[in-house]
Amino acid sequence: MRSIPLSEWIREGLRWLLASAITALITALLVLMHADSGTAGILYLMLVVLSATLAGRAASIYLAVLASLFFDYFFLPPLHSFNIKGFQSWLAIIAFVVCCIVVSRVAERARRQTTQAERRREDVERLYELSQEMMLHEDAAGLIREIPRLVERTFVLQAVLLYVRDEDQLYSSVPSTPADGAAAAFVPEVMREALRAASVRWEPGFEQLQGFTSMNLIFGMNSVGTLVWKPATLSREVATSVAAQVAIAITRAHAIEASARLEAARAADRLRTALIDSLTHELRTPLTAIRAAATTLLGGYGLDDETRTELATIVDEESSRLDSLIGEAMEIAEIEAEGIRVRLEPLHTGTFLEQAVEESHDQLARHRVTIIVQQPDTPVWFDPHVIGRVLRHLLENAARYTPANSRILLRSRRSLGKVEFLVEDDGPGIDARDLPLIFEKFYRGHQRVTTVKGSGMGLSITKALMVAHGGAIDVQSTPGKGTIFRLWIPLVEKSPNAAQGAVTEVPVEQAAATSAAEATHPFRRKSDPGGADRQ
Repeated sequence: MRSIPLSEWIREGLRWLLASAITALITALLVLMHADSGTAGILYLMLVVLSATLAGRAASIYLAVLASLFFDYFFLPPLHSFNIKGFQSWLAIIAFVVCCIVVSRVAERARRQTTQAERRREDVERLYELSQEMMLHEDAAGLIREIPRLVERTFVLQAVLLYVRDEDQLYSSVPSTPADGAAAAFVPEVMREALRAASVRWEPGFEQLQGFTSMNLIFGMNSVGTLVWKPATLSREVATSVAAQVAIAITRAHAIEASARLEAARAADRLRTALIDSLTHELRTPLTAIRAAATTLLGGYGLDDETRTELATIVDEESSRLDSLIGEAMEIAEIEAEGIRVRLEPLHTGTFLEQAVEESHDQLARHRVTIIVQQPDTPVWFDPHVIGRVLRHLLENAARYTPANSRILLRSRRSLGKVEFLVEDDGPGIDARDLPLIFEKFYRGHQRVTTVKGSGMGLSITKALMVAHGGAIDVQSTPGKGTIFRLWIPLVEKSPNAAQGAVTEVPVEQAAATSAAEATHPFRRKSDPGGADRQ
């Protein structure tokens, strides 16, 4: 039996005392006004109706009895006595009591129906809110995990558990391990076994499991899982509606996941086909040229020295192109397999840019290269091999797509916690139709397909490398005026492996080896540059 707190008893007693006082006050006013029995009966009846509407059946019956006593004592002859004489007096008191009881019951029924209508309105609003939350959830897989929390928050419950039959997983809105001193809400393994057994039945029905109210989730003629909650405050109609919405949401989430997997498989097949087709075409072209030149050289009849040199040059150039294609294919495979490992080192950006230009010297031989470094050029931590690969791609692209003797500008600067590298050229620029697509695999642009040889993998590789390093790359271009590629990485000026304020001790032998390595490291220098510009 539920214990009632003392404060609730006091409030209830004060409410009944106030009703008695109001009845006594109205009686006193009627006596002072010398009102007749008809007027008194109507006022008492109104008071009973009002109490039934506001306070409920018990208070209205109490006031009906109290008003009947006052009505008999003050307004029915003989006055000031509880003795009732005459048929009319008895008829009046009986009619008054019956009217009070009937009216109180009608008022109580109306009040109860109003309360139920208000509760149904709240339930409909909560059901609509729950459906909106589930429909607008962006992550289909995460929605199933969030359903118990959504139901618990929407309907103000203590705990909600969801068992999904296809996944054989139990999701909960409360932790299975309680806090210190608290009782466990449920035993996960025991509850999962119980809900697995309950989900076998396809009919939706209520059942009590470890203090939880459970309901099977049915979609069509299949059971998709079981939903349980406590306390048992949801009506059967609301629980049925919630179960139907949850079943639809689970089925929809599984359908979206299956569709996404199917689309990913189709995209992988398309990518694999495109890769094979592209590599087949691109590899066959240099192989054909190499084979033709080699066959001619092997024949050797009637070839002068100039022709032999030209054929040997063809073999060398096409072999280099073949090696580049194979390298790009290997880079794509490495990136797809998540084989990129970023190893940060403290480097000067000026020396790093000089080394990148030096490594692309053959491709940049017919261009004017300028390096601008923002001062002071203090060391920053990044991976020179990853960023170097990106810069080489961009420099070779700039040399390939711009006229001879044109300018190529490399710039490094720092802003808003970033280190930015910019590669600018004065070439023909990129068509506006191509800009949104140039970082896609195998995309070469409308104007480049016939003018310059390539596989269309270079810029997609640079984008993947920048993402692996925690940065990004973008492009701006004006047709006829040039192109600017901007790549940025997070600015790290202290060792990311050393704790703040900690001093790292290095053995003497290791320090000597490190000093020797720094002296020969291609990306390091001993002093800051004297000027900001290099040409």
